[in-house]
Amino acid sequence: MALEWEQMMVDAADPEALGRWWAEALGWVVVDDSAEEYEIRPEKDRLPGLLFCRVPEGKVVKNRLHLDFRPDDHEAEVARLLALGARHADIGQTGEEPWVTLADPEGNEFCVLAQRRG
Repeated sequence: MALEWEQMMVDAADPEALGRWWAEALGWVVVDDSAEEYEIRPEKDRLPGLLFCRVPEGKVVKNRLHLDFRPDDHEAEVARLLALGARHADIGQTGEEPWVTLADPEGNEFCVLAQRRG
């Protein structure tokens, strides 16, 4: 049996707004902008994507699953994401980690890792 990773579902109060934020943050394209779902992908026919779906309840606790990103320039990328509307998130870090934990506009945590060493 073979599996292909199609997408990751993200619960959202406002799928369009959150999807647009992530599309801008990642430089991805919108492939579905219906009223209840908003899907973005790296390119139109490239997987996996992120599918934002409307849910009535708000986020309450730390995500059980989150995205990690490895930038070319750690400090510049953290600054860019904060300027887009991300905010620092405290999930119990000690302060010694080589990454920064941020949250998107609806509070979903993600990490910006240190850049790779050459």
